[in-house]
Amino acid sequence: MATLSLHTCKVQQPEATINRIHIFLHFTAILFLLYYRTTRLFLEKNVPTLAWSLISTSELILTIIWILIQAFRWHPVSRSAIPENIPGGIELPGLDVFVCTLDPKKEPTIEVMNTVLSAMALDYPPEKLSVYLSDDGGSNITLYAIKEACSFAKSWLPFCKKYGIKSRCPVAYFSSYADDERLLCSDEFRIEEQKIKAKYDEFKGKVEKVGGEDENNKVVPDRPPRVEIIHDNKNNEENVEDQTQMPLLVYVSRERRPSCPHRFKAGALNTLLRVSGVISNGPYLLVLDCDMYCNDPTSARQAMCFHLDSELSHSLAFVQYPQIFYNISKNDIYDGQARPAYKTKWQGMDGLRGPLLSGTGFYLKRKALYGKPNQEDLFLSEPEKNFGTSCKFIYSLKGNNEQFVAKKDDSRDAILEESRLLANCAFEANTEWGKEARFSYDCLLESTFTGYLLHCKGWISVYLYPKRPCFLGCTTIDMKDGMVQLMKWFSNLVQVGLSKFSPLTYGVSRMSVLQSMCYGYFTFSSFLSVALLLYGTVPQVCLLNGIPLYPKVSDPWFAVFVAIYTSSLFQHLYEVLSSGGSIMTWWNEQRIWIIKLISGCLFGVLDAIMKCLCRKKVDLSLTNKAVDKEKFEKYEKGKFDFEGAAMFLVPLLILVLLNIVCFFCGLRRVVIEKSLDEMFGQVFLSFFILILSYPILEGMVTKGKGK
Repeated sequence: MATLSLHTCKVQQPEATINRIHIFLHFTAILFLLYYRTTRLFLEKNVPTLAWSLISTSELILTIIWILIQAFRWHPVSRSAIPENIPGGIELPGLDVFVCTLDPKKEPTIEVMNTVLSAMALDYPPEKLSVYLSDDGGSNITLYAIKEACSFAKSWLPFCKKYGIKSRCPVAYFSSYADDERLLCSDEFRIEEQKIKAKYDEFKGKVEKVGGEDENNKVVPDRPPRVEIIHDNKNNEENVEDQTQMPLLVYVSRERRPSCPHRFKAGALNTLLRVSGVISNGPYLLVLDCDMYCNDPTSARQAMCFHLDSELSHSLAFVQYPQIFYNISKNDIYDGQARPAYKTKWQGMDGLRGPLLSGTGFYLKRKALYGKPNQEDLFLSEPEKNFGTSCKFIYSLKGNNEQFVAKKDDSRDAILEESRLLANCAFEANTEWGKEARFSYDCLLESTFTGYLLHCKGWISVYLYPKRPCFLGCTTIDMKDGMVQLMKWFSNLVQVGLSKFSPLTYGVSRMSVLQSMCYGYFTFSSFLSVALLLYGTVPQVCLLNGIPLYPKVSDPWFAVFVAIYTSSLFQHLYEVLSSGGSIMTWWNEQRIWIIKLISGCLFGVLDAIMKCLCRKKVDLSLTNKAVDKEKFEKYEKGKFDFEGAAMFLVPLLILVLLNIVCFFCGLRRVVIEKSLDEMFGQVFLSFFILILSYPILEGMVTKGKGK
């Protein structure tokens, strides 16, 4: 009898063919442009050497980044999972869910609990499911809230399973998003729903009341480790029926001391790796940000369609889902949906041995963090050096996972005591934690960099973009938070690009050229900010002084520049429209791309250089996840909010003011001297920058908060 396929993988052949034709034609035009710049610089005497060299440098940077980005377009694929084809008699492997939180003020506790509840309600055997909450703030409100969430879950989970509820995050279900699930429902359902709603309101009220007291929601930076099993689904004979309905729920607050390195989220994840190893030891992990709740309870089964495939499983490290956000407005002015990433680049990488690890919403094989494909026990040859002195944890790494859990005869108190030892600051001293294996400490973008190292070791990954979003989160809706986040990302990516781990040296010797080009794009794309800064200033200053940098409109060489520019615009427009976007989406992406590059990205490059040269202390600015109603209303109306982002706007303001002066004064000069044929390229460039900068111009002349 033939085995039913668990998944499909289709090459996006029309797109791939069109992309390759476009790459050839566009690259040909770029070669002509570079030839024009080089020959004029060295062969003509009347060329302004400095200005010409600067604009040539800008175009060279743009060319290099353009070449790197073509790897995403070479072999895009799309996948689908068929969970109904998982054989009925197969025993699903254990799954440990990691949810991380830090600051209850910036990450509202009730939202964190909604994420925990959605994870507990996954459509997965509860005896195989364990949920761990890492509270890196050690606040009283988080521990109190998870206990209350556990009590509410005893009513919420049976309700979801009884009626086949899809939206198993309570706050999402009780909102308008889940109205379609209430159609044609029985009176019995409606009565029970009202009871559940009352219990949720009571639970929410308790958490908000306790969280309103300052002493309960403070981050405690100096504290001992704390591990509590909030609900145990094993070894409890008192209420067997209750245990079959609820997964294991564990609260973990690792030790923090001012004298010990914090390691940020990577440190929290490695602590969860160890603690879960001696408690449940699930072979697979689901990592979630505290604001990214499970929107489809079948996501685990969909991921297992790949992990259980005998042809893939030996080399598959993780299944990555896209980050999709529920608070995106129709006019997404900040490109919060990150369409270029999740609808284009990730599918392109999927055709090249897989996408990168995106920080949340991924199902990861535990043993992938401990070795290489077919050498998953690589680091067990020297267990204490690599993993520390815990015999119980080292034992959990050996042999079959289920055998470890079944045979251990430790009492609950002994396990908790061992867990607290594993959550101790000193445990990682003189070990390899955070280096070649586990979640890496070499970069603050711990998941992305860890995924990069996994690919370097030979592991592959897959990207799954189902019709119903499996995970939904909350994105930033103002410039300040967006720029802080962007600066943090690009600062760390640039540091990777300039380090010994650079994808163009370290990576290219360990993975395919195309895959290393993708990673090279991520680490070096922020240098586009330098190129655009030059492109937004040098031609304009030359326009002001009547110095031409582009061919005359009547010159055949002008067609090369027109071809490259229009080719770039139409290629971007094609990608937007083919991925379900609109003309407005295309325009918003064009505009925010410039704004982000000349602000957050530029500061990211400067920050990385400062850290490399001056050994600047690494810090972490946590993005605010609490939604401000006033800011959200402004965002819904398509109005930019610059409040608190003054530092990031300095380069943009300089650029805009310079273009205003150069455009009008330069245009006056062009009219007087009748030199439009010679200066048209620079006039158009300055004008187009002003059009793209309209939000900045509006903010400069409008009074009020956030302007």
